[in-house]
Amino acid sequence: MRRNNQPGAASPARACAMRHSAAVLWGILGLVALACVSIATARTTEPEADQTAPTEPQSPPAAASQFTAPKSDTPAEPQSAAPAELFRKGLAGKDRGDYPAAIEWWRQAAEQGEVRAMLQLGITYQRGATGVPQDYAQALQWFQKAADQGHPVGQHSAGALYRNGQGVPENYDQAMQLFQKAARQGNAAAQNDIGWLYKRGAGVPRDYVEAMEWFRKAADQGNAAGQYSIGQLYRDGQGVARDYPQAMQWFRKAADQGNTNAQLSLGGLYRNGQGAAQDYGQAMQWFRKAADQGNAAAQYSLSLLYYYGQGTAQDYAQSMQWARKAADQGNTNAQLSVGLMYWSARGVAQDYGQAMQWFRKGADQGNARAQYWVGVLHQKGQGIAQDYRQAMEWFRKAADKGEVDAVVAVGWLYENGLGVPEDSAQAIEWYRKAAKAGSNNARQALARLGKVQ
Repeated sequence: MRRNNQPGAASPARACAMRHSAAVLWGILGLVALACVSIATARTTEPEADQTAPTEPQSPPAAASQFTAPKSDTPAEPQSAAPAELFRKGLAGKDRGDYPAAIEWWRQAAEQGEVRAMLQLGITYQRGATGVPQDYAQALQWFQKAADQGHPVGQHSAGALYRNGQGVPENYDQAMQLFQKAARQGNAAAQNDIGWLYKRGAGVPRDYVEAMEWFRKAADQGNAAGQYSIGQLYRDGQGVARDYPQAMQWFRKAADQGNTNAQLSLGGLYRNGQGAAQDYGQAMQWFRKAADQGNAAAQYSLSLLYYYGQGTAQDYAQSMQWARKAADQGNTNAQLSVGLMYWSARGVAQDYGQAMQWFRKGADQGNARAQYWVGVLHQKGQGIAQDYRQAMEWFRKAADKGEVDAVVAVGWLYENGLGVPEDSAQAIEWYRKAAKAGSNNARQALARLGKVQ
């Protein structure tokens, strides 16, 4: 709610001078507080193709009950302070962890045109804080107000919410317009995100060459996301000839700034011997850097190195530990791995019930291999009552996604009349599908039935 100034306010000229002086005193503080917002809202592009890293949003904090701020610094009455002073009070509240009071001070400052306060309101609502529930709609409102005043961080931040469909329906066209406004002012995060839209073909025709141009603009300003994105294009040969050494150089630039996707990708190149001699020790170092920052795909990759003893002594317990970290973040490959280790008693005691739980977690998210293993446990009656119909259902889910072992399993159930009526013709059809995909088991089954591929 807008608050009227108290009677007896300073003259317009004197008030202007006061605002200017206060702005000088507190400008640096405000800029420091805002410096990270573009990075926070920038879209990080997808990780290694074979290392799915779901970016789960952080759970918003629970809504606080009605808050009563300390009387000593609570804006309970209409204020006549200059916007810069109100902004400073908001920062002080934030530093105390008193976000509801900070929000109120910033709101008063923003209503008097203080752009830094608008951005702080947007950041706080976007992330959520103690006593301030996450609210993308409110975040968008304040970022848009800053954008309307021409602030590039507000333009980029509002664009990111339109792109992500947060607080507003997904709208790539609106995102592009806002990104372009910010990019024209040299905002590196916006330049990177324009590149992302061209790379994905989101709201514009897919154009890797155009994407590279925008990523380069961002990277030339030291933007780690832009550097990482250039590395991806060189690694995958998109818009440029595939060049692993170039990819490694760009990943290294971003990785040295702490970009976890770049660290993961750099580790992947060392693991695969692409752009440099194969070096599992280097791969482990880079996976570990990203894993220690919570990157789920890197945690899963680190688990695999421990599992196979690559770059380190084989250690199933360590493998389980890192797989579990990734699985708890929703990484479906890690959930599958945890299930397999429970099933095979590697790193933990054998426990079919636990295996089924973890296979099911991955399967419910669409992981075809996990769906196959849910079928296996239903077929064998391990960790659950034997149920061939359920086995067939899960095998079909996986087979429809191209999981070859599941295709063979469907054929086997038809051949033996388990969970479905016996049907040799159906069995042969499924075996042939699997054989064309390279399955030796399917070829052997066809030979057993007197059929050729």
